[in-house]
Amino acid sequence: MMTTSQPLNVLFLCTHNSARSILAEALLNHLGQGRFKAYSAGSSPREHQRPNPLALETLTQAGIPTEGLRSKSWDEFGQADAPHMDLVITVCDNAAGEVCPFWPGQPATAHWGYADPSEGDGDDDHKRRAFLQTLHLIRKRLEIFVNLPADALSKLTIERTARDLGRSGS
Repeated sequence: MMTTSQPLNVLFLCTHNSARSILAEALLNHLGQGRFKAYSAGSSPREHQRPNPLALETLTQAGIPTEGLRSKSWDEFGQADAPHMDLVITVCDNAAGEVCPFWPGQPATAHWGYADPSEGDGDDDHKRRAFLQTLHLIRKRLEIFVNLPADALSKLTIERTARDLGRSGS
């Protein structure tokens, strides 16, 4: 699945691809040190959907690059010329319950549920704290994930490990 010359491709899915999946994509690309290549997509992004400005602000303040981040449909990753994924992780409960498209190569799958930091009626400071908390929760799981030894990244092992991390409640 993963060699020393090819990174492990990971796709993070959410409904709109504007907050949680964007945070996860940017964070894994930042922490992965070339061992991983993260992508994100949504099951039903709104027309002209863009990453939530508070997600981009949170990443920038954490020192995580945001260049190239954009909201997109998961249909892009079912195309013949799309990169083949090794692991697909849903990060919201809505996307986890939807029928996913066929992923070329039949990647491992897992669900890591996080509350939507953009929901709620709070003011911008409240929402900023929610985005920061979500970033920290995602970071906790990804720090464990990126530090796995190479032999733990076989398809069956990575699926079991990713699913266990999803159940850990971290």
